[in-house]
Amino acid sequence: MTPRTQDEIVERYSGLARSAMRGESIVDCESDSFDEGCFGSNAYVDLVGIPAGAVGASLGCGNPLDVASLSPGETVLDLGSGGGLDVLLSARRVGPDGRVYGLDVSADMVALARRHAEESGAGNVEFLHGAIEDVPLPDASVDVVISNCVINLSLDRAKVIREIARVLRPGGRIGISDVVAEDMAPAESRAETEERVGCVAGALAVGTYRRLLGETGFGGVRIETTIAHGHGVHSAIISAVLP
Repeated sequence: MTPRTQDEIVERYSGLARSAMRGESIVDCESDSFDEGCFGSNAYVDLVGIPAGAVGASLGCGNPLDVASLSPGETVLDLGSGGGLDVLLSARRVGPDGRVYGLDVSADMVALARRHAEESGAGNVEFLHGAIEDVPLPDASVDVVISNCVINLSLDRAKVIREIARVLRPGGRIGISDVVAEDMAPAESRAETEERVGCVAGALAVGTYRRLLGETGFGGVRIETTIAHGHGVHSAIISAVLP
């Protein structure tokens, strides 16, 4: 059964983390979604030196680093960091003077990511246990927020976006990969596709995503759909800047 409550969502991903810790392969969508070339680690090119476990535990729908344009010395927050792949790749880009936080609601995922960080020898990363609707970081404490196919899992996307704005410094930016829906796509026809690609809480319509970002104070909002999954559901990359 597809999880719909917060507890069910947490248990779903905790179970996947425990499977990964046992060395098992894990997926969060039907196998043909991986064939489309955008799910899991398929969206990445340079994975040399990244622990195989972190690569295998990637459950995203794109590559947020393609739009985040990270620079040395920056502080980054990854919402829903899972097995830690995006955190470890970000750590390379920000360098020893930068810092990368990974946040995940599943304690098992946090433990898995910490294992991968130790294997990689990354000293500029920290994994936090908590909800993306209530980020355990101070106001104006990060330069960039990234996320990979996680905001669509939240039952309160407006609160997530408010939290993103709260923790970003003035001039901070977002680079997000997510699953979105066309504005006119009927919810009932989207449901099967959303379940197939692991979008258990339902995809936000593009217009709604844009409106929430604008109402929260973001400017320069860009939502670019990438892979079509059927019935008006797409992978997308989302970027915006907090003035």
